[in-house]
Formats: sequence, C-alpha cells, structure tokens
Amino acid sequence: MKKAGVVGATGYAGAELVRLLSAHPGVKLNMLTSRQYAGSSIAEVYPAFKGVLDLVCQPFELDRLCEAADVIFIALPHKLPMGFVPQLIKQGKKVIDLSADFRLKDAAVYEAHYEPHTAKDLLPEAVYGLAEIYQTEIEKTHLVGNPGCYPTSALLPLMPLLKAGLVDSKHIIIDAKSGVSGAGRSLALTTHFCQVNDSFKAYKIAAHRHTPEIEQELGNAAGQPVQISFVPHLVPMTRGMLTTIYCDLREGTSAAKVKECFESYYKGRYFVRIGSEGQSPDTLNVKGTNFCDIGFKIDTRVNRLILIAAIDNLVKGAAGQAVQNMNIMLGLNETKGLTQTPFPV
Repeated sequence: MKKAGVVGATGYAGAELVRLLSAHPGVKLNMLTSRQYAGSSIAEVYPAFKGVLDLVCQPFELDRLCEAADVIFIALPHKLPMGFVPQLIKQGKKVIDLSADFRLKDAAVYEAHYEPHTAKDLLPEAVYGLAEIYQTEIEKTHLVGNPGCYPTSALLPLMPLLKAGLVDSKHIIIDAKSGVSGAGRSLALTTHFCQVNDSFKAYKIAAHRHTPEIEQELGNAAGQPVQISFVPHLVPMTRGMLTTIYCDLREGTSAAKVKECFESYYKGRYFVRIGSEGQSPDTLNVKGTNFCDIGFKIDTRVNRLILIAAIDNLVKGAAGQAVQNMNIMLGLNETKGLTQTPFPV
C-alpha cells in the first residue's frame, strides 16, 4: 500500500485532503505538515477529526517527507511549491500540486499573472489534472497541476462541446459563484462574517488569475486561441460553486445533439452527471462529493446555449479531484475513496 503525505494540511483544501485520504482504502495517510500548527495533532486544529485521526502535524522537512510518503499532495499558495517540487521529483515521488504553479504550460503567462517561475523546466512534463479530460496523460505522469475550482466548473461543460464543434469559441461568457471557503483559511477583511453575511458581490471582474488557465484549456479543445469574459462572485455560504456559461451555438446544433455529446464524452465517467435540458443543477446536491452536475438550456430566441455546472469547490474543485488524480496515477479505480453518498438535504 502506498503512503501519502499532505503538505499544508491545515488549510481548507488540506483539511479536505486529510478527510478523504484518512478513509481511503488504497493508501495510508502517513505525513501531515503545517507551518503554523507544527506539533499539534490534526484533531486539535480540526476537532471534527477527534477519535478518527490523531496524526501530529510536522514542520516541513524535505528529507523527512520523502521518507514518509510515496505520493505527496501540496496544498500551499502559489510560488511555494515550485521551490521544492523539483527535489521531490528527483526523489521519485508522485506529486499533486493544488496551487497554480504547474497548471500553465507557458511560463510567460504564469509570470504575467503570478510570480517569476523558478521551475520552468518542469512545466512541459506537468499534466493538467482535469481527470475526465486527460486521464491517459495522468496515468503516465509523476507531476499533476491540479485544476482550480472555477476552471473545473467551467471546463467540464465547455470542452466536449468545443471539441465537437457544437458551439462558437468566440463570445463565451462565464459567470461563476463560489462559497467563502474558496478564499482559503487565512484571515482577510473581505471574508469576515460581517462582510459576507447578507452579501452577494462580484470581484476581480475580468481580472481573475484563473482566466488564463481556462483559456489555455479551452484553446486546446477548440484547436485555436480562445478568449473569454469571466466574472467570479462571492456568495454567503461555506462551500459550493455554481457556474453559468453563455455561448453561441453553431448552425444545426440542437438540444438533442448537446445531450448526445455530453453523454458520449462522459460515458462511464462516474463523477460527471448530465441533466436533461432545462434541469438546473443545485450546489446542495453535490455538497461534500466529487460530482460535477451539468445542466443546459437552449435560448432559441437568440440561438444561445446556457450551461450550468455545480460542484463542491473543496472537493471536485480541489481535494477530491486531487485524490481522483492520485487514483489514476497509482493505477487504482478513479472512484476509490470518493464514492460517499451525497447529503439528500
């Protein structure tokens, strides 16, 4: 049985990894690191783990981490992972990075939106970890750049349709709403209770760092560069993400063709659930799960397709997808450890 380690285990995505991996039947969770809570058990940081998991968080030490784990999840902010991922790869470790450091193929694009990149040589071999799209590549790699939550909710509905030529790659508008946990656990005025309670607001309008990630993958699907308009919103709930996408239909595209495209592309893919035309996904129905629910409606008056996707931003949008990628990298069934029954209410 492979041993797993989580670097940055006490952030929200890290804690979600701990939750999923602690019950995973195919790996042993063997190492947790935390700068802030080194020396404390994970149950002291998150009392929900009391009586379930008593692992003590360790300070980050590369050699110790390599000794303890075969597959390593990194749940740290961007810039930090690129500093030590090359050493992990040299040690033969399988790495799944939840930051943005290894998602973008073009270092110049990364640097325009983030920081100078110090591990550019790894970018060509890193695989973008959208499991339903790139499974074959993920099976062969040792480094996965786990997708962001907004991109996951936008790409899963759009990429099959672009590949099939059913929608126009121009004038795509993505309107997405996220629960507050998407902002992470660090304190910030914008996520204080009094700032988000009874509030619903857009932020980073046409300037969000996930835009180039979405455009990169849509361009791959369309076979040509794609530019989008992307507006994220913060809604007063803990977890969940609902993304609404507007795009123009190609001539001759019907609701039946859209449904057939989705069902054919995602046939056998457990975590993508396709609704009938006009059936709108609800974040409640994916809470705590690795599902992505996709619905669609054609506005015949303007020949426009409206796509709606619902995910749990901490699971399919982060930790769950990371575990799904680990399963694929290790040759396990992609659903292993991720088939929890959704909450009905």
